[in-house]
Amino acid sequence: MGYVAIKGGEDAIENASRLTEYERVNSRTKPLEIDQIRTQLGSLVDKIMGEGSLYAPEHAALALKQAQGCPLEGAFILRAYRATLNRSYSSDIVDTRSMRVVRRISSAFREAPGGQILGPTRDYTVRMLNTDLASETKEDFERFISEFDFLDTDVLEEPKPFSKIMDILMEQGMLHGVDEDEDRRVVDITREAVKFPAPRSASLQMLARAETGGLCALAYSSMRGFGSTHPTIGELRVGKVKVVVSDRRGRKRCIGNIKVTESEVISKLKQKSRDPVPYMTLGYGLCFGHNETKAICMGILDRAMRVKDEHPANSQEFVLYHTEGVESYGFTNHLKLPHYVTFQSGLDNLRKAMKRKQDAMKSGEKPLAVPANAEDAVDPAPELL
Repeated sequence: MGYVAIKGGEDAIENASRLTEYERVNSRTKPLEIDQIRTQLGSLVDKIMGEGSLYAPEHAALALKQAQGCPLEGAFILRAYRATLNRSYSSDIVDTRSMRVVRRISSAFREAPGGQILGPTRDYTVRMLNTDLASETKEDFERFISEFDFLDTDVLEEPKPFSKIMDILMEQGMLHGVDEDEDRRVVDITREAVKFPAPRSASLQMLARAETGGLCALAYSSMRGFGSTHPTIGELRVGKVKVVVSDRRGRKRCIGNIKVTESEVISKLKQKSRDPVPYMTLGYGLCFGHNETKAICMGILDRAMRVKDEHPANSQEFVLYHTEGVESYGFTNHLKLPHYVTFQSGLDNLRKAMKRKQDAMKSGEKPLAVPANAEDAVDPAPELL
C-alpha cells in the first residue's frame, strides 16, 4: 500500500531543507573550519568514524558540520558516503602488539609489565565547568603549547611496543581466550546478510559500528545484575597501528596509521561441567579513534553474548540489532514520514468495531469481541469518529 500524493511536496521539501541551512548560517558567526572540528572536537569525530564505519577524520568532521552537531545524523551521512566508495584492497590483520601506545592501563594489575601509561585522559580530573574556555583566544593556545616545547625534539625515542598482559595469564593456563565450540568463520557484514547465531567475527564488526550509548546501556545492565558479566579491565590501550595491504604483485605496503582503542576485559571464574578446572574468560573490543567507553562495552557484551542466559545483554540478536545506531535512527525517524493510508485504514477498522458495539448495545445483544489484530492502540480525537 503506497502513500497518498501530496501536492506541492517537492517545493515543501526543498524549502524545509533550505530553512535548515538558514538556521545554521543565520547567526553570521565565523564558519567552522574542518580542521577546527577535527582537532577540537576529536572525541566526537572519533565516535562518528566508528559508527559510520569509515576511518576518515576529515570526512567525519565534514559530516558533523553538515549535521549541525548531531552524531547520529553525522554517522548516517558518513556511512552513506562509504557506500559509494570502491573497495580496491583488503588489509592484513592489524597487529595490536606493535601498537604505538599513547595510553595503556590495567585495572587488574598494579605493576603491569612495562608500567601504566596514563596518557591523555579526563578520568582523574574534577568535572567542573571551565568558564575560561568561553573567552579563550588563539594566543591562549600558543601560550599553553609553548609549555610543551621540550617535546619538539628529535631525541625522543620511538614508542616501544608492549607485551600483552593477557599473554601472561594464558601462559599460566588461568585465562582461555577462545571457546572450544566457537564459530571462527570470518565474514564481512557489509557484503553478507547476518544470520543468527552469527560468528564472533560478525558480532565484533557490528559492535564496532554500534552506537556508543546503546552499547553502554546494555553493558551496564549486565553489570547491574541483568546478566552474568561483571568484568575487570585486563588491559586498555589507545594508540596507532599500521595498516598493511598487498599490491597486485604480492608485495606488502604500509598505507598509513590509524588510531584505535583496544580493550581486553576479564570475566569472573567460569566452571564447565565437562572441564572441572576453573578458569577466567576474555571479552574483546576494538574501535576507531579514542573511544574507551565503547571499547570497554564491546568487551563486556562480546563476553555476555557467549553466555546462555535470558537477559537482553546475553541475546546476540537483541544486542546487535538494537545497538545499530544508524539503522535504529533511520527507522525511528521514518515515523515522521507520511503514514496517512495505514493510519486512516486503522481508523476505519476502529470506527466499524465501535459501530458494531453500539448497534449491539442498542439491540440488547452481547457485543462481539474485537479481533486480536484490530487497531486497538489508536485513540482518535472525538471529532474523527
